[in-house]
Amino acid sequence: MTNSAAELNIIKTVLGYTESGNTHMEPGVMLNPVSHYTDPLRLQQEIDTLFRNFPIIVGHVGQITEPGQFFTHNDTGVPMLITRTQTGEVNAFINVCRHRGARVVNEPCGKANTFSCPYHNWTYGLDGALRGMPQPVGFGDLDKSAHGLVQLPAYEQDGLIWVRPSPSEEDIDFQSWLAPMAEQLNALKLETHSVYREWSIHRDMNWRLALEGFQESYHFCSAHKNTACSSYLDNQSVFVSHYPHVRHAVPLAHITQLKDQEEKDWDYRANFMDQNYLFPCNFIQAMTDHVYVHTIIPTGPGTCVFKCLMLIPEPAKTDKAKKYWEANYNVVRTVFDEDFVIGEGIQQGFSTGVNTNFTFGRYEAGLQLGQKAMDDALAGHLVV
Repeated sequence: MTNSAAELNIIKTVLGYTESGNTHMEPGVMLNPVSHYTDPLRLQQEIDTLFRNFPIIVGHVGQITEPGQFFTHNDTGVPMLITRTQTGEVNAFINVCRHRGARVVNEPCGKANTFSCPYHNWTYGLDGALRGMPQPVGFGDLDKSAHGLVQLPAYEQDGLIWVRPSPSEEDIDFQSWLAPMAEQLNALKLETHSVYREWSIHRDMNWRLALEGFQESYHFCSAHKNTACSSYLDNQSVFVSHYPHVRHAVPLAHITQLKDQEEKDWDYRANFMDQNYLFPCNFIQAMTDHVYVHTIIPTGPGTCVFKCLMLIPEPAKTDKAKKYWEANYNVVRTVFDEDFVIGEGIQQGFSTGVNTNFTFGRYEAGLQLGQKAMDDALAGHLVV
C-alpha cells in the first residue's frame, strides 16, 4: 500500500493510543465567548472578512466539463455565476447586470454561448464582456469594455472550483494558500470523481455550530450512539495543524487489526475518515471509498446553510452501484441530522444566558485550532 510519511505517522499514533488509552491533547482548555455565536456585529465581521476575503469551494469540475457550461451560487450573499470559457478556463463573475443590477442568470445550471439579462436584454459573453444591448443609441458613447460583468478570482485545483467572493485587483497566491493541504487533496484525485448528489440544508443555528460538528470526535459516542459510534474509535482522533487548515483523522474501529500486519501492508484510506478543514468554511470529508465536500455559510445570526457535494470514484451506472451509493447517502444524512438537531437546541438555549463561554476541551483540538485561525483573520493577522 502507498501511504505518505504523514499517514504512517498518524497510524502509529493511533495504534499507540489504543495501547495506552491516551488521545490527542492540546496544551490547555480554551474558553470561547458565547457572544461569538450571538452578536450580530460579530457575524457581520465574519461575513465581511471570512466570506469575502478568502477562497471558498463552490463546486466540482464535473459540473462544468464543457465550454459554455455554467452554474450559479447564491448562498454567500454575493450572487455568483461560474462558467467555463471556449478556451477552457473557469471564470467567476458577480451575477449582477451592469445596467440596472438585475440578476443576469437565474437558472441553477445550464449551457449557453452568451448570457442575457432578463430585464433589458443586455448580453454578456462567457468571458463576462458586454456584447451588446437593445437600442444602443440611447446610451450614447457608453464604453462597453468598462461595463462587463465584474470578475471574481476563481481557481480550478484538485478537481474543485474555488472562488473568492469579492473582486481583487491583486493576484491571490492561491497555491501557497492551499499548499499545507496539497498532499491530502492531491492524493484524493477528486478530478476523476463524479458528483452523485448535491444538496443544501437550511438550519436554525449559527454557522459555527454546524462547523464545529466536524472539528472533534468527542461527541461521536453520545450524539451518534446508534449510528456512527460503533464504526470509530471513541475520541482517539489525530489532529494535524496545517495552519490555517486542519487535518482531522478519525480512526475506524478495525484499525486495531493493523497491529498484526506488517507496516508495508497498512492501508491508511481503509482505516480512517479524514475531515480536512479548509479555512474558513469547507471540509473535505474523505471516507474509505468516496468523498463529501461540505460548505457551511451563515444566512443570519442564528441561521445557516449547509451545502454538500457527494463525490464517487466513477458514475453509478448499475442498479447495484446506485443502491450502494444511495445507502451511503442515507447514512450520512441521518448522522448529520443528529448533529443539526443538537445544534438547533444549542441555538435555542442562547437566550437563557446560562453560558458566558463555551469550554473547548484539550482533546477538542479542531475547535481550538479553528478558533485561533478565525481570531487571527478577524484581527487582520491572517490573509490570503
